[in-house]
Amino acid sequence: MADEPVRLEDLNPACCSQWAHEQDVCLTCAMCASACPVAGVDDYDPRKMVRMVSLGMVDEVARSRWPWICTMCGKCEQSCPMGIDIADITRRVRSLRDGRQVPGILQKGLAAALETGNNLRLPKEDFIFILEDVGEEIAEEPGFDGFTVPIDRKGARLLTTVHNKLVNTHTEDLKPWWKIFHVAGEDWTVASDNWEGTSWGYFTGNDDAIRTMAGRIVENMRRLEIDTLLWPE
Repeated sequence: MADEPVRLEDLNPACCSQWAHEQDVCLTCAMCASACPVAGVDDYDPRKMVRMVSLGMVDEVARSRWPWICTMCGKCEQSCPMGIDIADITRRVRSLRDGRQVPGILQKGLAAALETGNNLRLPKEDFIFILEDVGEEIAEEPGFDGFTVPIDRKGARLLTTVHNKLVNTHTEDLKPWWKIFHVAGEDWTVASDNWEGTSWGYFTGNDDAIRTMAGRIVENMRRLEIDTLLWPE
């Protein structure tokens, strides 16, 4: 952890002006904690985090492990009767950490995504090979004769991004989406560059990285002349 205290006034003016104040309406009802899948880990409690931020104890929250225990799944805010965007509060608190003190796997994944277009540093030819291999497996199933994965299809109606784990350890999870597209007669495609659907810029609270990664997806849509995006992550 940093030796110097983290203060909101140390942030740039744009960030300060956008800091959420909705946490001030927290009722401390604990609905968020009851829905949270990681509540209790290292005493993490989303209700306590919201209250600490509301009371100006941002330093303490930013220095703790709590923001990094949170999975940012959003179940807490879905349960909140006051509609507090708790995941966004977590993101903003994470942004106060010096990048060198962000958990290593997140920083490495983000650096890889910014440099290569995906969090795995997976070469383009390997990515295409994996997609085609999964497509061949689908084509062997009854009712899917001739199935192929449309890569970089210009003018398709729909562009879908890909979660990095789906081309790493969960390739089987690609199949349901693609089968639905095939049966529905959907005109879809996957970009071979900047295909990453997981923004670790969001998970590290790095707004510049979020804009970069989202911008690349927008550019893919423009390049391939596509008007509809399916962003599973």
